[in-house]
Amino acid sequence: MAKIVVNQDKCIGCGACVATCPKSFKLNSGKAHAVKGEVKELTCEKAAASGCPVGAISVS
Repeated sequence: MAKIVVNQDKCIGCGACVATCPKSFKLNSGKAHAVKGEVKELTCEKAAASGCPVGAISVS
């Protein structure tokens, strides 16, 4: 299982993660949130983390 975390203090709510991986991220109250904290198989989550301009997303 891979764990997905969005650091709310760093997130600027730009929506790049949602555009890259809408199945795993959503915007709520102006910030990004992971739809699920853990996923069995990574698909676009690493690309979303790489594309975050402030490095607010971690995938482990």
